[in-house]
Amino acid sequence: MDITQNFVQLENFGHSHSAPAYVLKINTPEEVHEAFHLAKKMGLTVTARGAGRSYNDSALNGGGIVLDMSDMNAIMRWDKAEGLITAQPGVTLEQLWHKVEPDGWWTPVVSGTMRTTLGGCLGANIHGKNNFKMGTFGEHVVEFTAILPTGAEVTCSPNKNADLFYSIISGLGMLGIIVSITMKMKHIYSGLVSVDAFPVRNLHEQLTALQDGAPNSDYIVGWMDTFAGGSSLGRGQIHAAHYLHAGDDPNPRETMKVQNQVLPPYIFGVFPKSILHYFMTPFANNLGWSMVNLAKYIASQRKHTFRQPHAAFHFLLDYVPGWEFSYGKGGLIQYQSFLPKETAESAWTEMLRLSLKNGLPSYLGVTKRHRPDKFLLTHAVDGFSLAMDFKVTEGNRARLGKMLQEFDEIVLRAGGRFYFAKNSETSADTARAFYGEETVKKFKKLKDRCDPHGLLESDLYRRIFG
Repeated sequence: MDITQNFVQLENFGHSHSAPAYVLKINTPEEVHEAFHLAKKMGLTVTARGAGRSYNDSALNGGGIVLDMSDMNAIMRWDKAEGLITAQPGVTLEQLWHKVEPDGWWTPVVSGTMRTTLGGCLGANIHGKNNFKMGTFGEHVVEFTAILPTGAEVTCSPNKNADLFYSIISGLGMLGIIVSITMKMKHIYSGLVSVDAFPVRNLHEQLTALQDGAPNSDYIVGWMDTFAGGSSLGRGQIHAAHYLHAGDDPNPRETMKVQNQVLPPYIFGVFPKSILHYFMTPFANNLGWSMVNLAKYIASQRKHTFRQPHAAFHFLLDYVPGWEFSYGKGGLIQYQSFLPKETAESAWTEMLRLSLKNGLPSYLGVTKRHRPDKFLLTHAVDGFSLAMDFKVTEGNRARLGKMLQEFDEIVLRAGGRFYFAKNSETSADTARAFYGEETVKKFKKLKDRCDPHGLLESDLYRRIFG
């Protein structure tokens, strides 16, 4: 393997962080072994990268080796009778649902984009709009095989190598490289979900709607107008969705076809979405986005129920390809906090007011309902999450970083947690505080066992674990 010709600058999805690295394309498990040998020989560290959709530095490795796993993307086995699928880590959620939905199945947990890879989904242990009911992505894994930096190849399940199962999933790619995953899909009776949409006037109503609506919904998510203040702080709209039951859809075979799920590439059948982000750029400022948020809130006032394809409901981030470029050359930072249901309202009230006071409003706010899980580096709580998007400029980067550190302090005081597919400003001290010393020690012990020479590192790992 000659890596000297592949030293390139990589960015995170938000284009707010970058780092140069030696990039190696990985096609087989054998090449993972070779990469570890090469890294040890050259005194370099290794990070795996899938689609590069993380908002932070988890797939960056400044000066080290980055394994591009995107070509390791074969679906090796699909049992449509049992709903079991075995695939390589570079398979995307898009490939996955394209394969299973025509046979009456759906991926039980998905992110807001279908472009993420299975390896990335497990490294971050992603959640969806149904976390309160279906948990995280890792809870639907039957088993996986990973290559450790020691050269060992281990197969893990909840009953076999369970300590590695619950730590490699959520482990940010720092204990081993997953090369094969077997998952259980969710049986569905239609390619559509039924969606109830209704407005909420403030943060209290928003969290109450999530809390009360979750037990009676299959999915529930809130949008928040993060520019609204005063008595309207936290206002927005709730979308609660339900699977259709057998017989509810008169033509399920048709609605489950891939061509009836994909997001159209054109608006009104004419205007290509691929250039839409250029037209969004002039609005990517405080005034423009405040107008967009106000218009969306006004449009959300009508309570209504409608049916929507699974892909259209879930993958909102894919509606406008390249939307992240509209934020400009400084990019964006997404900050997501997870708060217990008892403290969420007071903590987010303080954070939203602080962002407005500082003139650094979030351009987007998304809320979800959550429950705890058993994974080692878990971000989950019995409560809620709020994801916020912030535009980064040369003029505001320092102020924004300082404010997000203040957010961290508020979240910690409220007993909250963080999610490392997103937060890029969280410090090692903060990470240790919310994980707890016992969890950090356990992770470090597993790290010493699986990676005694410290080959697996990323910019994120160095930031939060030193």
